[in-house]
Amino acid sequence: MKTIPLRPVHPVPAAAPRPAAPVDTRWRLARLSSAPHRLGFFAAAVLLSISGLWWALALGARYGGVLLPWAVPALVAHALVMSMSFMPLFIVGFLFTAGPKWLGLPDVPGSSLVRPVLLLSGGWLLALPGFHLWAPLAGAGMAVSALGWGMLMWRLLRLLRASPAPDKLHATGVAVAGSVGLLAMVAGAVAVTLGDVALARAAAQLSLWGFLAPTFTIVSHRMLPFFTASALPFLEAWRPNWLLAAMAGALAVTALGATAEALTGPLSTAAHGALLAVQAPAAALVLWLALRWGLMHSLRLRLLAMLHGGFVWLGLALALSALSHALVLRGGESASLGLAPLHALTMGYLGATLIAMITRVAAGHSGRPLAADDLAFGLYLLLQTAALLRVTAALWPAAMLPLTLIAAATWALACLGWALRYGNWMGRPRTDGRPG
Repeated sequence: MKTIPLRPVHPVPAAAPRPAAPVDTRWRLARLSSAPHRLGFFAAAVLLSISGLWWALALGARYGGVLLPWAVPALVAHALVMSMSFMPLFIVGFLFTAGPKWLGLPDVPGSSLVRPVLLLSGGWLLALPGFHLWAPLAGAGMAVSALGWGMLMWRLLRLLRASPAPDKLHATGVAVAGSVGLLAMVAGAVAVTLGDVALARAAAQLSLWGFLAPTFTIVSHRMLPFFTASALPFLEAWRPNWLLAAMAGALAVTALGATAEALTGPLSTAAHGALLAVQAPAAALVLWLALRWGLMHSLRLRLLAMLHGGFVWLGLALALSALSHALVLRGGESASLGLAPLHALTMGYLGATLIAMITRVAAGHSGRPLAADDLAFGLYLLLQTAALLRVTAALWPAAMLPLTLIAAATWALACLGWALRYGNWMGRPRTDGRPG
């Protein structure tokens, strides 16, 4: 039998894998609508930098003897811009990113928020020139912005109604505070249009103490212990609901007092005493809570320390406010600490917490490490310096104008640097290639 030699079988070479399509890492406007945090944070960063530069230039002109036209009193315009323009946009970016997770719902498409965000932010681009040229234009811009915020609150209420989550406390609290914010925005628009300075000041106070401070406190109560326990597992994520109720109650009383004072003038002795009785223990509670939540341990990690450092300012703001009421009871209205408590709240608590919280969210949702590099930490320290300078200016009347000017310039520099850095991230793809 003849043997037929076998020919060697040569494997057929596999087709070479197609090279992956290169990722377009260029900044694209269209990417902003791909996720709520991109859209909200970018719009907020634009308004944050514009408002910071606007007020620094306004103060610089005043210090240099240049008289700018004002259709609305400068301090009233400043209060309205800083309490109603960029802060709600940051809340939008955070709320519609974290909110669905809190409520056990699917992610909210960023594209569905484009219209209200454009109204919310675009209204202020009308209001800013209106403050200088024509008050009704400023009022119309604020009304447009209020319409955008109302649309967003309606969207939040729909999410709450659809949620199967058993615990809706924090989301419900944000919705209540946001409704107060809507009332303040509408009142501000009406006040500016009619030229009612007292109502405009009251609207700004209501927005700060009745909307922004409670919203940030609710987020701090939910997220600060969680972030701390995630980074430092030996610490417990302790946040009983009575703490939130106590802090929210103190802020509600403060909001009523500040709004009434703006509307009617100096408060009665009984009102000062009541506010002192509420704010002093609330300040002690918040400062104790900062330690209980791991303030000293947080100093090991920059980003965590940034979050805790912001929360300390809430306790300081309440303490300064309580001290101010005590001084008024003893020496009359002239003994008040003036705007020191207000700027401890706005630039200290709201500003520092905003920068820290959004830095963390921006890093996590861009595929970057959850850490603060030298630039992020430097911008945070710059903002803290601005807060310290402004509070010092309120407590040191002889140096108020130059210190206020330096504080405003420092704030504007920190905000512009932050906006350039993180606004750039919002229009670029994630570094890890994941969607979002």
